[in-house]
Amino acid sequence: MSVAFVFPGQGAQTIGMGRDLAEAYPAARAVFEEVDAALGENLSALIWEGDAETLTLTQNAQPALMATSLAAMRALEAEGIGMDRASFVAGHSLGEYSALCAAGALSIADTARLLRTRGQAMQEAVPVGVGAMAALLGLDFETVGAVAAEAAQGEVCEAANDNDPGQVVVSGHKGAVERAVDLAKAKGAKRAVMLPVSAPFHCSLMAPAAQVMETALAGVDFNAPAVPVVPNVMAEACTDPDMLRAKLVEQVTGSVRWRESVAWMAAQGVTEIWEIGAGKALSGMIRRIDRAIATRAVGAPGDVTSARDG
Repeated sequence: MSVAFVFPGQGAQTIGMGRDLAEAYPAARAVFEEVDAALGENLSALIWEGDAETLTLTQNAQPALMATSLAAMRALEAEGIGMDRASFVAGHSLGEYSALCAAGALSIADTARLLRTRGQAMQEAVPVGVGAMAALLGLDFETVGAVAAEAAQGEVCEAANDNDPGQVVVSGHKGAVERAVDLAKAKGAKRAVMLPVSAPFHCSLMAPAAQVMETALAGVDFNAPAVPVVPNVMAEACTDPDMLRAKLVEQVTGSVRWRESVAWMAAQGVTEIWEIGAGKALSGMIRRIDRAIATRAVGAPGDVTSARDG
């Protein structure tokens, strides 16, 4: 049996996430303390007792979700389950940073600071109200690509997330994305809905943020990961630190090729995927991509002991 560990992206955040892990495992609490120290603020208090709207802000949600994922990973390690259990690691959008950190390519402190910078840069790249994203359900990736091209009309409209066989997200200028919603419905989409996001992620409008991240990533130490990482923009494994660094820059404007990434891991013999951190969104996507893959969500102490006990 071959196992992969995957790490969730934005949207999985909830107030209180990770607190029970921190209470049950000193190593998990240490992660939150390290993130707080790296950012020079009490992010843990926001995560555990704060306001949901403030936590959802991109600059807060990104390091918060990483902290929760790494806390879950440290709890697993405390129970004897380490990176040697995984054949591959991957993460959805910001989750790729969690995957790299868990695999030892980046330190927790550097990852927290990078994600704070990434969140701020992505938010500042496009004025609020100019961009938008929409989920198109029931159409395949090729059809959505054609819809996006037709909807653009001189503006930006691009396929941003290829999540699973029936869920593709488009991103770009608000008017173009709204046109894509109407076109998708006309082409038989089961649903086409605007998403409650603050910026148009993973499209060419994010180019200013990509420049910021190129500079930020150049200033941190990158190690070879202990386990091969499957970057979003490659959808196949990579272990070269310089290439992994470059793929994080490309990812800001590039599509999250999640469906292809999971399919590629399955083709390498992965039969079980563990979702490490908050929520179960990735597990649902994985089941829709390949029903033969078993999934396990690890986000609470009971999940950790269940994983330990097999």
